Amino acid sequence: MVRLSIRHETLYTYERPVRFAPHRLLVRPRDSHATRVVEAHLTVSPPGQTRWLYDALGNSVCCFTPDGESRVLSIVSDLTIERFPASLTRRDVADPQTVTPIFYSAGDRAVLAPFIDPVSEDRDGRLLNWLRDQIGSPREPALEFLLRLNRAIRADFDYSTRDIGTAQEPGQTVATGSGACRDFAWLMVEALRRLGYAARFVTGYLYSPKTAASGVRGAGATHAWCEVFLPELGWTEFDPTNALAESPDLIPVAVTRTPAEAAPVSGAIYGDGGKSELAVHVLVRPAEMISAAA
Repeated sequence: MVRLSIRHETLYTYERPVRFAPHRLLVRPRDSHATRVVEAHLTVSPPGQTRWLYDALGNSVCCFTPDGESRVLSIVSDLTIERFPASLTRRDVADPQTVTPIFYSAGDRAVLAPFIDPVSEDRDGRLLNWLRDQIGSPREPALEFLLRLNRAIRADFDYSTRDIGTAQEPGQTVATGSGACRDFAWLMVEALRRLGYAARFVTGYLYSPKTAASGVRGAGATHAWCEVFLPELGWTEFDPTNALAESPDLIPVAVTRTPAEAAPVSGAIYGDGGKSELAVHVLVRPAEMISAAA
């Protein structure tokens, strides 16, 4: 078990005061057998009404409506969590599936259907042509193929940070050969859906105590990766930005069908605020460091 402290700060600033419409916050990790939320504190300014609910996918959502007018909207989430990760290499699969066709039982397929159908278009065929180049022997075990695809995206694409905007289309990522973590996650999700896999987009946090030395990409902000459903293994995590699979360093907050649904903070303002700026900072560190400092 690993206990971690997470601080997620989001700050919007405007030239002129504005009023705020209801906002949707995805900042609380998903409680599961692998993650337990020990403490959670949400600090907002300006203050307002908050209401918590679970959405259709079981994500913990905070509905927040700031009061009055302000030139600043500040949202700070402080968390203490415990992680109980399970290693992918220790799982025993009695009947491993091959790459294609991937087979789901009728019961599973009824639930997985929304995550099997592709969402993005590929009019020029760039995504499909790239995907064809990744496929090897049809007898290759599905898990081995997924791990290989995960590594290929990490090795073949250039990483760049981008704080604002949703994920770019997978075909654009292939064409430019570069992207942010959400672009690589969405590329892998939509590529696998075209092979009949159930895949979903995941947003959350990345714990990386030695970012510079280890070459880990995506720490210091919210992170994105994908989950793929495999028979006998269930939902399995793959982070193509760092070629990680079922890593204890991945802390999921929300799972969605598309990247647009996974924004940590979404909402609108009333009025002309003029020039606006967004600053996001995420710090994940061992909880013992907090206790020692105190």
